Amino acid sequence: MPRPVAHRGPTIGAREKARWHLVDHLCATSCCQGEGGVDFPWVGGVLTVRTRLDHWGVRPRGNVNSMPELRSVSTTDALISYREQVADLQQRIKNRRFQVFGFYGTPIAALITVLAWVGVKVFFWLHADAPSAINGAFGCSLLVLGVATVVQFAAEFSDGGFWQDSGTPLKKLKLDLELAEERRILEARRMIPPPLERQASYKERIPGEIARLRKESRHYRRVHLLMQWLLFIGSAGITAVTAWYDPPQPAKGALIGLGFTVTVVTGAAGYFKPRERAFNLQQTADSLEQHTTALELGIAPYAQGDDRLSLELYATTVEQLRAEQRMREQQLDQPQQGQQDVI
Repeated sequence: MPRPVAHRGPTIGAREKARWHLVDHLCATSCCQGEGGVDFPWVGGVLTVRTRLDHWGVRPRGNVNSMPELRSVSTTDALISYREQVADLQQRIKNRRFQVFGFYGTPIAALITVLAWVGVKVFFWLHADAPSAINGAFGCSLLVLGVATVVQFAAEFSDGGFWQDSGTPLKKLKLDLELAEERRILEARRMIPPPLERQASYKERIPGEIARLRKESRHYRRVHLLMQWLLFIGSAGITAVTAWYDPPQPAKGALIGLGFTVTVVTGAAGYFKPRERAFNLQQTADSLEQHTTALELGIAPYAQGDDRLSLELYATTVEQLRAEQRMREQQLDQPQQGQQDVI
């Protein structure tokens, strides 16, 4: 059956002609009858194909879902939707755990408060009245816990529920999360992009990885500087207090505190090694940034001119750098003999 011709108005620009030419091609090459409208991304905006075709009287002979361009878009939207569902369920599980903890923990805390009040009265003021400050503190705490218990019971068992998942077991939410994860995995397996597209997507995620490494490097560098300053101040304080007081009886407490601080900071710095961790993270971030810049500029070692080979070499190099970073982290977490064995 011949395809109906659309009336597109008296005046059509060159860009509009190009757009409708592609629409006509997609409608002519499809094979099944479809219904809903679909959005095609264009350089100049977004064109709703079904709406525009209905407006001009054109009926496409095909299902837009059978077109590879639209199937790719629908798969991406489905994956995004599943990720949103997974993230929403994870947050709901966290909220529900907090709700259940408060639901059971508040009355238990109230009972412990009553027992503590009675114990304090029996052990310390058995034959006398307890101070008003003690009674006031226990009374206020018990009042707050009682009100919180009543509110939580009302929110849990009221009609409609005050909370989003009132009365929903955690087991059901966890099952929903597992099913959402399974649906996401199955949807992703339905259409796996070619290696070139996966490598290109991998390249776009590297700047975020570089930012994360540098953030962690700054964190460990600040921890290292704080420890060093504590060592400096503690060591100088011990010397100053010892020289000022002879014998050091009036300042024995200060000397004990300073000595304890120096000992703890020295042990923590030697065990956690924040300086080495900061150096390794910064080194890995700089190497990743160097290779990313070389790939974008097309310089060595990515000067061969073939995007496929360049992306493959880039992904391989980045994974090697990340593996080396993980190996260095493992070596820092092991004793000296273990580090030699790993090397």
